[in-house]
Amino acid sequence: MELLSRVLLWKLVLLQSSAVLLSSGPSGPVTAGSSVVSESAVSWAVGTQAVLRCQSPRMVWTQDRLHDRQRVVHWDLSSGSGSPGRRLVDMYSAGEQRVYEPHDHDRLLLSPSAFHDGNFSLLIRAVGDSDEGLYTCNLHHHYCHLYESLAIRLEVTDDPRAARAYWDGEKEVLVAARGAPALLTCVNRAHVWTDRHLEEAQQVVHWDRQPPGVPHDRADRLLDLYASGERRAYGPPFLRDRVAVGADAFARGDFSLRIGPLEPADEGTYSCHLHHHYCGLHERRVFHLRVTEPLEEPPPRTSPGNGSGSGHSSAPAPDPTLSRGRSVINVIVPEGRAQFFQQLGYVLATLLLFILLLITVVLATRQRRRGGYEYSDKKSGKSKGKDMNMAEFTVATGDQALYRTEDIQLDYKNNILKERAELAHNPLPAKNIDLDKEFRKEYCK
Repeated sequence: MELLSRVLLWKLVLLQSSAVLLSSGPSGPVTAGSSVVSESAVSWAVGTQAVLRCQSPRMVWTQDRLHDRQRVVHWDLSSGSGSPGRRLVDMYSAGEQRVYEPHDHDRLLLSPSAFHDGNFSLLIRAVGDSDEGLYTCNLHHHYCHLYESLAIRLEVTDDPRAARAYWDGEKEVLVAARGAPALLTCVNRAHVWTDRHLEEAQQVVHWDRQPPGVPHDRADRLLDLYASGERRAYGPPFLRDRVAVGADAFARGDFSLRIGPLEPADEGTYSCHLHHHYCGLHERRVFHLRVTEPLEEPPPRTSPGNGSGSGHSSAPAPDPTLSRGRSVINVIVPEGRAQFFQQLGYVLATLLLFILLLITVVLATRQRRRGGYEYSDKKSGKSKGKDMNMAEFTVATGDQALYRTEDIQLDYKNNILKERAELAHNPLPAKNIDLDKEFRKEYCK
């Protein structure tokens, strides 16, 4: 019986020797290639300081103060039927083990060299009915913020020939004979669990810059930062002296890049790369920087009694380009022949429109003047050809007395007009007519 149990244990070890623990959470190991975790567009004015935020709490290497207590493995058991799981045993990377239930002492064992060999398997010396259930092997790395878990189901049988191990499509199922030892295999030989390197030598952050139109694979390196304190600066000289990252970047996990004062030539795409080889962290954050013109501030108002003269308010502002000590070189790129003819066409079209507008204005002015002359000729001809008729004028009787004494010298064309004018100036005395007498004369006839 003892020989059979040993052979079974060796078979289980051989079956699971090449198994690798898979991550069950989003904080598992990351692939070696850098993955873009954020991409944003920022805009800053010329002459100001641009701050490109790049922060990561996982890159704070000084938080590893517990050293060998940062890595821990623990086994849990869930009996099913909705009952909560219970902790069986745990062990730190320093070798310290703790068994929670008194009856499990000397019955549940973990290898003291588990964190060196990568074998975190749990050995149960004598399997009983109370040992059936779902076991989980949990690995925690507090410094790297990693959590990995593996589930194994244990079943107990009375027939030693039925003891076997198989995969049900989701997890491993181990069928063990009652009273026989059972080995719950959990193997993970990743270096983050087996080796403890010097973290400051495993962490590096670097900033890259892509000028407009340059692809990512041809980006220029700006800065290299190491957790050990070493720094390297690259890039063009006009930009190298104006970029900086905080001296305590790895102590706070803040690797933000500051550029100032900004110049129009600083436009482009900046990327922050975070590499933690010990924890398997590879991240990249991308920033599209756009430089705008500064806003013009209105001149300050000066009150009459503040003692400021007109000479101070009219003094020109200092030229910001003088303090930088750099000369600006303007490069004029020659245009193509097609561009020249296009600009010439625009000029000729504008000139033609102006000429047409000028001709229209001149024609309209001449037409207006010609119409005015014809109207004045017609008006003067009509007044000369028409005879004056004094009968058309109405003379008020009340105003006749005012003009009787006036000697009006008129030139009359005929006698009829002359007589009418004399009657108008010297009217005959009113004649009294007896209507009754006239009526009787008509009646007698």
